[in-house]
Amino acid sequence: MPPKQKKTFEVTLELEAGNAAMVDLGKMLGPTGVNTRAVKLEYDEATAAHRGEILPVVVSVYEDRSHSLRYKTPPTSFLIRQALGAKSGSQKPGHETAGKLTQDQVKAIAERKMPDLNATDVEGAMKIVAGCARSMGVQVG
Repeated sequence: MPPKQKKTFEVTLELEAGNAAMVDLGKMLGPTGVNTRAVKLEYDEATAAHRGEILPVVVSVYEDRSHSLRYKTPPTSFLIRQALGAKSGSQKPGHETAGKLTQDQVKAIAERKMPDLNATDVEGAMKIVAGCARSMGVQVG
């Protein structure tokens, strides 16, 4: 990160790990004048180990058109769908069930999401993940 430079623009993008779409980058970063190809190459290189996942990134653009990237963990709903092997949650949450997560699966998701959650311990993070699962129509057992 450039020392003591003023941020002129900051945006969070949800991109496919290891294969960011130039269209998405161009739409959001084009007006800032930052080199979108450099952003794509940096993102793809850093996230290549997680191909197939959606990894959000916070792109900060500075006055001199330099940039910095801050990586986040995948969305909770994505991790839940991945654990279930499903493409989506229930069409009618509360009435239809989209699947069932075990406590071990919830704990694994909570531990992965811990840096981005507003929780002080794993139990609190598990409650947040379980709430997201229930809102998707997934039973937590």
